[in-house]
Amino acid sequence: MSSKLKKIIDENKEHDNPELDLVDRSITDLNDVPGLLNLEHLTRLTLSHNKLTEVPPEILGLINIEKLNLFNNHIETLPTNMSNLTKLKTLNLGINRLKTLPRGFGAFPVLEVLDLTYNFLTENSLPGNFFCLETLRALYLGDNDFTLIPPEIGKFQNLQILSLRDNDLHTLPKEIGSLQRVRELYIQGNRLSTLPPELGQLDLYGTKQIFRCENNPWVALIGDQLQIGVSHVFEYIRSDKYRYLYGRHMEAKPEPAQRKTDRPKKYSKK
Repeated sequence: MSSKLKKIIDENKEHDNPELDLVDRSITDLNDVPGLLNLEHLTRLTLSHNKLTEVPPEILGLINIEKLNLFNNHIETLPTNMSNLTKLKTLNLGINRLKTLPRGFGAFPVLEVLDLTYNFLTENSLPGNFFCLETLRALYLGDNDFTLIPPEIGKFQNLQILSLRDNDLHTLPKEIGSLQRVRELYIQGNRLSTLPPELGQLDLYGTKQIFRCENNPWVALIGDQLQIGVSHVFEYIRSDKYRYLYGRHMEAKPEPAQRKTDRPKKYSKK
């Protein structure tokens, strides 16, 4: 460990500073930073833009951590006991190399914001208790490899922001319509051609709401409404006519649009 990094850790410990910023320090292993994982007073730790490949079990030493930012590393594995961070409210794991989440990941008791953007996750990557994260207010699953979202998504009754953009989704579950608190929904850049009528139960158009759905191969009836405006889309999918046509469409089991192979990415994985 560099003397400069050691000095940062020592000063933080001396002053009991609840926040610690270790951005872009070329850290490859948290256990190589003596004393870091014993800073029990920390409530906020930022380790973005480093070279971490895993999160060690010793992370549990941060017993008071509320915000943990691991954005833009090389992380492939997480400890199975990570949910024992009982005060964690915000976890940012965006731009890493996760292909699966550990068993028990859904046991965080107060987690409110979870960012898993830009990994290699699919619907098969989620542990059985993932949808037990009922305290979530914001869930970011964009830029992964989901082809579907399990119906258990409807359990997230406190969710206000849901990002599913730039995956390979060809349908949305009807249960998404039960997320009555959602005010921001991002589904652009998928393979969606229709929307479940239940989505019409959500309040997603207005000055304080966001609904993004561009870059999908919509059927003409939805595409035409989008040309007029989002409010027209929601009025249409609430109609009996659309429910009938949607049912016929799903019965026909159409082939999903071709899988995207040239999806533009904002970031490149290191």
